[in-house]
Amino acid sequence: MTDSHNYPSSANIHRETLPNGITVLVYERPGAQSVVIEGYLRAGALAETPEQGGLANFTAVSLMRGSQQVSFDEIYERLESVGAELGFSSGYHLTSFSAQSLAEDADLVLHLLADVVRQPAFPEPLLNQLKGQIITGLQMRANDTQQMASEAFRQLIYPHHPYGRSQNGTLQTVPGLTTADVQRFHTDFYGPRGMVICLVGALTPAQAVAKVSQVLGDWRSASQQPMPTMPELVLPDGRLHHHHVMPDKYQSDIALGRPGPPRSAPDYLDASLMNTVLGVFGMMGRIGKNVREAQGLAYYAYSSLQGGLGPGAWSAAAGVSPDKVEQAISSIVDEIARIQNEPVPAAELADSQAYRIGSLPVGLETNSGIASVLSDMALYDWGLDYLLEYPDLVRAITPERVQAAAQKYLSTEKLGIVVAGPKSE
Repeated sequence: MTDSHNYPSSANIHRETLPNGITVLVYERPGAQSVVIEGYLRAGALAETPEQGGLANFTAVSLMRGSQQVSFDEIYERLESVGAELGFSSGYHLTSFSAQSLAEDADLVLHLLADVVRQPAFPEPLLNQLKGQIITGLQMRANDTQQMASEAFRQLIYPHHPYGRSQNGTLQTVPGLTTADVQRFHTDFYGPRGMVICLVGALTPAQAVAKVSQVLGDWRSASQQPMPTMPELVLPDGRLHHHHVMPDKYQSDIALGRPGPPRSAPDYLDASLMNTVLGVFGMMGRIGKNVREAQGLAYYAYSSLQGGLGPGAWSAAAGVSPDKVEQAISSIVDEIARIQNEPVPAAELADSQAYRIGSLPVGLETNSGIASVLSDMALYDWGLDYLLEYPDLVRAITPERVQAAAQKYLSTEKLGIVVAGPKSE
């Protein structure tokens, strides 16, 4: 296991901001033969109109369809000839990229990355083909009880808010998206300001910064707009119920919960550890133990906390047979009440703390695991010594703090409850 003294920290992470606003983070691993490049631009679904849902995603996945210099086929031939990878994805706030290659091929990958980000060609026939693939994916989603429970849940707890919309768009919005829309979105929101790029592997900081500067250092985008600010969030007042009827299904999927804290909340780690106890640790925490193990009600049952730049959801999910829906919901609500009303026993809390601290080094065993953490350090402004501080921060959380987070962020009465599946008898 990695000794915490060897964790990436201010002693060995190189951080530099280029004159055009791009932040470069480098962590050298001399023993590695390869390099992982990860990062993000400030362009996401927050900047879409509801009528153009899915535009940020469509733009991100279209980048690899070719640049002004290099065609779609040439991009993939170059990557495949050296066994390298490069891809893009987008969320509400960001468009992310991820690449890996041998250290000797880092220049090739960085040139392609810069090329498609700065000067994408957006060839119409390829974008139409891609749009067809996205629509097929949305049709498949419409037939999946778990995905539809999740979609309907988000719409229910985030009404009139961008988080309530699907990042991939819908069957109503995606067919109308055009190549011109994609080009306009790229022009308006892609640019160097706020961009972060992390390089982990067999490159020295000096090499890495020089390579990034060479391909991205002269990028200027006078048209780059800041991402819009998020509208005020209205929390659920009372229990909101929705049944998304899927008559030909044999299983029902449940999603219940409410908006939670953003990652920047001072008590976010308290809430996160509370969720570990409730629906993650061991066989999916207390919820898994009660709903799945003890009562045998569910195929799966767990909870998650999605804290990001905004108030991501706390949610519990379960897949059950249709006649067990009400019993499963009331059992999950019972577990919410228990963690709100009773302090977590010290031994149980210690198990979850050990799990959280112990899983940290596992995530840092790979270049991509480290790159992902560096990216988060920049995004959430944690400081470069966050990993060194993390074990102590987790150990310092008391049963009282867990209970306070449960009382603040969970509710048995003010929450959204969605079921996707056949109509209940």
